[in-house]
Amino acid sequence: MRKVNIGKATIISIVLIGLVGLTGSKAIAQTTPLNYQITVNSDLDSDVQPDRELTLREAIAIANGTLKLDQLTEAERAQVKSLTNAKGSQIKFNLPKDRTTIKLRKALPDISSQNLIIDGTTQSGYDSQSSFAKEVAIPQPVVAIAPADGVEIFRGLTIVADGVTVKGLSLYGFNAIGSIPTSTPSADIFISHQSPPPDTTDQKQPSALYDSNRPPQGVIIEANWLGIPPTGKLPKQPSSFGIYLFNSNDAIVRRNRIAYHEGSGIVTSVRATGTQILENAITSNGFDGMPHGIYLEGEIANLRIKGNTLCANDGSGVYLFKPTGAIVIEDNRILLNDRSTNYAAIYLMGNDHQVTNNEIRNQRGAGVAITSFPKSDRNLIRKNNFMALKGLSIDLNSQRNVTERDFMTGDGVNRPRDSYFRRVDTANGAINAPTFLATNFPMFTPNQVNIDGTADPDTVVDLYRVKGKIDPNLPYGPLSEYLTTVKTDANGKFGASLKNLNIGDTISAIATDPQYGTSEPALNARIVNPDLSVPISTNVQDAIPACTTPPQITQIPPSPDPIVLSVPRQIHFALDRDEISPASAKVLDRIAAVLNQYPTIVITLEGHTDPRASDAYNLELGFRRSRSVRNYLLRQGIASERMTVRSLGETQLASQGNQITDYARDRRVEIQFADVRDVEIRFEKQETDLQLESN
Repeated sequence: MRKVNIGKATIISIVLIGLVGLTGSKAIAQTTPLNYQITVNSDLDSDVQPDRELTLREAIAIANGTLKLDQLTEAERAQVKSLTNAKGSQIKFNLPKDRTTIKLRKALPDISSQNLIIDGTTQSGYDSQSSFAKEVAIPQPVVAIAPADGVEIFRGLTIVADGVTVKGLSLYGFNAIGSIPTSTPSADIFISHQSPPPDTTDQKQPSALYDSNRPPQGVIIEANWLGIPPTGKLPKQPSSFGIYLFNSNDAIVRRNRIAYHEGSGIVTSVRATGTQILENAITSNGFDGMPHGIYLEGEIANLRIKGNTLCANDGSGVYLFKPTGAIVIEDNRILLNDRSTNYAAIYLMGNDHQVTNNEIRNQRGAGVAITSFPKSDRNLIRKNNFMALKGLSIDLNSQRNVTERDFMTGDGVNRPRDSYFRRVDTANGAINAPTFLATNFPMFTPNQVNIDGTADPDTVVDLYRVKGKIDPNLPYGPLSEYLTTVKTDANGKFGASLKNLNIGDTISAIATDPQYGTSEPALNARIVNPDLSVPISTNVQDAIPACTTPPQITQIPPSPDPIVLSVPRQIHFALDRDEISPASAKVLDRIAAVLNQYPTIVITLEGHTDPRASDAYNLELGFRRSRSVRNYLLRQGIASERMTVRSLGETQLASQGNQITDYARDRRVEIQFADVRDVEIRFEKQETDLQLESN
């Protein structure tokens, strides 16, 4: 797969360079005071011209005031009605039932009509009472907008006016493949001030570049499928980004399904103050670039992320990069992210953020990691439920640890604060984690136990039950179930009488001081019998959740006997290539059939190379190969949360020889299978798809 340059450097260059024009031409201000109800009745896309049908391109031009009614034919005028007592125009749809996808031949004009509503829910066949999943109420769209086959268009809808609403549409396939400069960001929906931006030649402060450009106010993006066709399958050409809030105020992004983007599902850049990101399903994004579900930078004061499902994105669910302003992240399901890298579920930079009441689970990195560079303080992380983490529930980075890994997942348990200078070089002012006065607390009264400990003086201590599979080699576990809150005294002592605990339960705690923020978790303590004994624990297996569940789902009963499967476990690649060959596709079809038959199986895709290149190049090539396999299986209906992508480069060769056949065996993706039930899987060694290089 082609690598898209959509990392941090690109975003910074966007701010510095500015836009030459949002769609290659200057946005044109509204020139008519009239508001219209405009019905699109053609799926065709061509230059604006008089004919018998009205296209989406013509409807936007009418709303913008650049196409007058007297320029329309009588048949076209029949699709336009004047509106009285309306704030703005409305674009409706009455497309033929068998032609509901509008294939664009070139970019649509910028939407410069204030309070315009583009309403895909008006198309016949749209069911507002349905939803693709139980967790979120997002109906399947009928009207889709995508580039025509073989046509490259880097934006779907570009919004430059106040109060615009887009709802009930599917937009996908918008990407900058190569002929369009990537310094102008690509997205399904792009929100910005009108072009062109001010001259930036002599400007030195990026934060002040766009002060003279008024951002659109109150844009609403609701009930759309972005990056994904109405069929729900991965499109042949994925979009770069979902919603790109380049410059906006008080936008509402609500109940959208945002999936299958090469970059992040939602991105902010210069300004996104007051944005409300509510009840969206943001899944399976970032598989070929900026890997996060939501990526936030720039001015984001008063932004809120609430009630969303953020799942199976390749990096963090939410990632902040040097933002200005504080945000709230609350009541979200953030799970199974980090499909290819060791990111934290939430990675914070900045001050005064609040992360509360979230379900955060199944992450190989930390739950919430907070950077120390730039200095980040007063971040409150309270009353969240963590499960199945490889790292800490809350990880406060130290400036002594500033490797690339530390900017992804955290640096592990901090030692107790030993000097005032730790306040400066560690996130959240190096607030100390609580310390229990014992590692075991005996229960003398049924279902009640007294615990005590110490933390920083005059702080609030939240106590948690630690649940799920606990690594016996680690002294900490996930903060799974909030129990109660107590306060420390002036000497830092606290105590509590906890009820509804059982012998063998594990507990932990965090401390919060509003002046500094929330601490890392306390090392575990255990509830034991009066004689300090505990029952023999059973091996608890954490179930692998799904991102979303269909409205109607058939439960698969557990098998009473082990299931024996026979399945191939590798495919092979041509020299220096990552494409799936026809022979390899047949092997993957067999694997997909097994995965579809047994939905409790999860897999890890490990990319390998032969040794004839640099370590760094081979590591990236291995990633490209494993991602190609993942994308193929996605198109066969395998959910992305069931697949983890890894690269081992040249570190595990299939053979030690140096002949072309040996090298062909090295160029492979190994597939590791695991099942939450008792399943024996027999592997087949297969080489039917070996691709030998020519001498």
